[in-house]
Amino acid sequence: MTQLRVGMIGTGFMGKAHALAWRNAATLFPLPLQPVALLLAEQDAALAATRAAELGFVRSTGNWRELVADPEVDVVDICTPNDMHYPMAMAAIAHGKHVYCEKPLGLNVAQSREMAAAAASAGVRTMVGFNYAKNPIAALARQMIQQGEIGRLLHFRGTHTEDYLADPNRSGGWRILRERAGMGALGDLCHIVSLALLLAGDIEELCADLQVVIPTRPAGPVGREAPTQVENEDQAHALVRFASGAIGTLECSRVAWGRKNGLTWEINGSEGSLVFDQECQNELHYFAASDPPARQGFRRILLGPEHPDYAAFCPAPGHGLGFNEQKVIEVRDFVEAIAQRRAAWPDFDVGRDIDAVLAAMEVSSRERRWVKLEPGADRPANGDGA
Repeated sequence: MTQLRVGMIGTGFMGKAHALAWRNAATLFPLPLQPVALLLAEQDAALAATRAAELGFVRSTGNWRELVADPEVDVVDICTPNDMHYPMAMAAIAHGKHVYCEKPLGLNVAQSREMAAAAASAGVRTMVGFNYAKNPIAALARQMIQQGEIGRLLHFRGTHTEDYLADPNRSGGWRILRERAGMGALGDLCHIVSLALLLAGDIEELCADLQVVIPTRPAGPVGREAPTQVENEDQAHALVRFASGAIGTLECSRVAWGRKNGLTWEINGSEGSLVFDQECQNELHYFAASDPPARQGFRRILLGPEHPDYAAFCPAPGHGLGFNEQKVIEVRDFVEAIAQRRAAWPDFDVGRDIDAVLAAMEVSSRERRWVKLEPGADRPANGDGA
């Protein structure tokens, strides 16, 4: 096989980002397989045809089940609202397709476990869209941590705060409904959990608090035009303990006025610290305790071609990468995993583990207690994880 034929479902914000990534990956990286934008599915045939022409897909369909069953499709790429991830991924796996799915993996950790188990049983490759973990800055920070440049890890502080639902007069659409979205703000916090696991390791125990700030919103999605009860959290935070012995805090909000993509992380070690802000995503700030007192202070490391993956996009430092470039790196990693018949990162197993951390937060908040997670975060011990 020299080509990798892609069937994509959904063409909203994330669908467009995925389409760009599939188109650009082979231009920027020497891929072992050539991605082909073969088939696109949308809510109806007319919309699918229009979007296929816009995004460069060869064929289209108004029925996603036709896409997952199509014998010419090698990879099913799921860019839909959360409630469709499980049925689409399970159908694709049943047809022997590799699956690329946006986050969060399932509506709940029970679905995520089933999806991961099905993929493992079928022997297909999977990827979950935690694209912020593909920023070359994250790869650089991981290198520095592994090389001992900040010493023993002591603390991880992560936030993902935004204001897209800070206005109480905004409906929130499907995102406020448990049956459609599953989690609320935790559905964004999963990004910072993916980075915590990548940079600081497994989470062993946590204590969390979740809160609905705006209990009702006007004019919900189709079928709920009357004021709608908010069924999932607007903000949450958690204390966490890592297997390494480090501790940390995780925080998320969808009602934080002024925060557009407030995804930040800070890692404190025994010999230094690393600080990152997604709104300045081409900068890593590094403090080295070994510097003489008169020269101590955070230094700015500006992303450039000496750092992982950057040179494929630009030969000069300081020009900067963006959100869509992270998706291109994600697609590159998935194509290589398929070609080499190995697990990608983050695959469905990792998506399941991240969802288990979020489920433990729900248990902790509901039962007002610390919750232990079993090794690998496969499920919360002492909790139902539902």
